[in-house]
Amino acid sequence: MINWPCIFKLDGDAELMFLSSETQLVNELDALIWDSSDRLIDSRGQCYLVSFLDGSYRFDVEGNVLSLDAVTQLIREHEFSKAEMCLTKIQFPSIEKAIMSLAIEK
Repeated sequence: MINWPCIFKLDGDAELMFLSSETQLVNELDALIWDSSDRLIDSRGQCYLVSFLDGSYRFDVEGNVLSLDAVTQLIREHEFSKAEMCLTKIQFPSIEKAIMSLAIEK
């Protein structure tokens, strides 16, 4: 079961998308050109493969569970690509708090 909020990580791109719900995710996927190598990462660090089959999206658990350090690194890379924040100051007490930090960007 996906633990919201989540981030969507496009393969080969530092950009991360904050997603508060499955409805928001489906709306974004409908509007995006995405690839099967892109990943959904939930508030526990669980990674999901996204696919579209028979008219609906599927979110299958991938063996990968990211650590807080790994999620923090993704957010640092995301912020670095925007060149708006000092990267050494980016630290979080939990994966959920790390993901929630991206909600502020909206």
